[in-house]
Amino acid sequence: MSFRTGPSVFKDRAKVSFDYVPDKLPHRDAQMQRLFSMFRPVGDSGIAANAFLYGPVGTGKTHTAKRFLEDFRVYANKHGRGLDHVHVNCRQKMGDDAVLLHILKHFDARFPDRGFSIPEKLDSLRKWIEKQQVHLVVILDEVDVLLKKSGSELVYTFSRFGEEAGKGNVSLVLISQRREALDLLDAAAMSTFRRTNAVEFPKYSDGELRDILKIRVGLAFHPGTVDDSVVELIADIASDFGDARYAIDILERAGSLADEELAGEVTPENVRTAKAGVTQSDLQERLNELDKPQRLVLLGIARKIRRKTYITTGDAEEAYGLVCEEFHEKRRAHTQFWKYLQDLDAMGLIDAKKSGEGVVGKTTMISLPGIPAKVLSDNIETTLKRRKAM
Repeated sequence: MSFRTGPSVFKDRAKVSFDYVPDKLPHRDAQMQRLFSMFRPVGDSGIAANAFLYGPVGTGKTHTAKRFLEDFRVYANKHGRGLDHVHVNCRQKMGDDAVLLHILKHFDARFPDRGFSIPEKLDSLRKWIEKQQVHLVVILDEVDVLLKKSGSELVYTFSRFGEEAGKGNVSLVLISQRREALDLLDAAAMSTFRRTNAVEFPKYSDGELRDILKIRVGLAFHPGTVDDSVVELIADIASDFGDARYAIDILERAGSLADEELAGEVTPENVRTAKAGVTQSDLQERLNELDKPQRLVLLGIARKIRRKTYITTGDAEEAYGLVCEEFHEKRRAHTQFWKYLQDLDAMGLIDAKKSGEGVVGKTTMISLPGIPAKVLSDNIETTLKRRKAM
């Protein structure tokens, strides 16, 4: 078939991709300077440093960490010190073993996926760092997933890496949406992470989102294709959440719609249509990582909890059974259901904790961490129905 073609509104679409890290991050100078204050001993003396970045989705935590370490590498090199960094998304690389493997593949892409124990992997990493003569900074993004899954052992090990040589050669940047993520560290690991090392990333204001969008428009779009009124509209929509990722996703989708229409410019109607198709935060991305049984469990929870603050595991299992009947799926046994709950908790899609006072006996209480139950259930239902139709 022949395809309709026309001039695109984009001059470099990669500049509105999630992976793109700008040379300068607007309205994050204070966080960058605070990180420099913490990490300066690494560049000056080779002494390890640690930082904890926290704040809601889309507030620039990951991008700031990456941008800072790229810039700080130049500072360290000027002082005669090699510096390298590796970013690990702990939700995608779940568990100590997967995290270590990802870090090792940063140094050796052919490192075997199997056949090495965790102590052997740590020994290999130590040799690579010594061979490269670098100070390694490990960014553990969504670190609460790792801590819930595997505990604090790896964080503690990294914080003590290289001590026998008199100074650490691994530093850590932990990232989470929740300030209380540090409470998941045990006493030994916590001793290396002072709470004064925490850096807050607040939600962006309407004006700050406007500045971010204008920069991305200049980088990604041809001149004259995105009017200031379009930028204002997107900033206004995203300001309800203070989420720059959401704003940029809407901008990219609106540009794509303009190209589909061969319009030559992005219109307010493109923005409104884009908003309907873009989920705030990374919810859809996270749901895509679930298998079907996990989605059915989560759908049951979302439906059951809609008018409640918490539900019990018994409530959740009952709701899961009803969902299985609706979608003609085999209901899994209690042991497997419990494992699904633990996985969803580790991924941050639910909060599961032991009951406190006021509840007879010991049971696990389940809540949804900042995700509206209706939004969650609607997204899961759409995904399940779409897959059924395929």
